Amino acid sequence: LFQARLQDEFTAFFERHDTISLGVCNGCQMLSHLREMIPGTDSWPQFLRNKSEQFEARLNLVEIEKSVSVFLSGMAGSRLPIATSHGEGRALFADTTTQGSVQVVLRYVDNYGAVADAYPANPNGSVDGICGLTSTDGRATIMMPHPERVVRTTQNSWHPDTWGDDSPWLRIFRNARAALS
Repeated sequence: LFQARLQDEFTAFFERHDTISLGVCNGCQMLSHLREMIPGTDSWPQFLRNKSEQFEARLNLVEIEKSVSVFLSGMAGSRLPIATSHGEGRALFADTTTQGSVQVVLRYVDNYGAVADAYPANPNGSVDGICGLTSTDGRATIMMPHPERVVRTTQNSWHPDTWGDDSPWLRIFRNARAALS
């Protein structure tokens, strides 16, 4: 009874049009397990152990894809360093049809901007460098890398002088505030 009531509460939360949700790393894994309760996420993958069979922690480069994600609004085409820190981040889709039906928002890329399929540029081994997805309406977004760990320029080993104090990743939190205003 408790479990059914809890499921009903989660479902009601995600069906409300005045809510947004961001799942990072373990939150990404958790929300992917709740995909039956989140509208527009039926094709989200499960996340399995990294192909390297070890915990990976480093800065990686990602490219933000064009999407409806409220968190990544106005950021499409950006290639940014981001903190990676996980042992179970490899996206596994039910099949290639399912994979083709998701809205990818982040991909690991190499230093030339090409999709990273090889280690270490793709630290978990996900197909096509996929490391972030959003729901069909953009209100629920999941990602394995950690943007919250690099929102200040001082948290990056290098940054252009034009960044000032805030890195471009702070924009996802500003976008969230704007979406709820």
